[in-house]
Amino acid sequence: MCDVLGAKTALKRIVLHLARSKEYPEGSSRHGYDLVAPLDAAGRLDAQAWRDARARCRVRRFWDGEPTETGHLVHRPGGKGGANWAFDYDPARSADDEAGYRFGDHSFNPGDYVSIRDEDGALHTFKVATVTDA
Repeated sequence: MCDVLGAKTALKRIVLHLARSKEYPEGSSRHGYDLVAPLDAAGRLDAQAWRDARARCRVRRFWDGEPTETGHLVHRPGGKGGANWAFDYDPARSADDEAGYRFGDHSFNPGDYVSIRDEDGALHTFKVATVTDA
């Protein structure tokens, strides 16, 4: 994948597992997300690199007992800092989008925690399980 100047845009495959919660005291590797996204040197989502490789920035939601969903990682206007990150499963509808909670402020290094608001509005915390080259 190349940006408009022909330089390589490095993408990472990031796997998130549901963190410990009341319902899952040990967390759950059967509930989570597998995404491809550009990260900067600190492990944060890189908005400029995303612009250069947005078609390759994908997400797969896996949730035990539910069908797997696939979509795109999107960076859109609004939210803190003037933009926010979300998972878009159907570009024709916004009701199915899931928003990352302050994704622009958090790092995605193994062991880090991030939160995602699902399409029903519930906020879930996830632990970064792995980060590898995509």
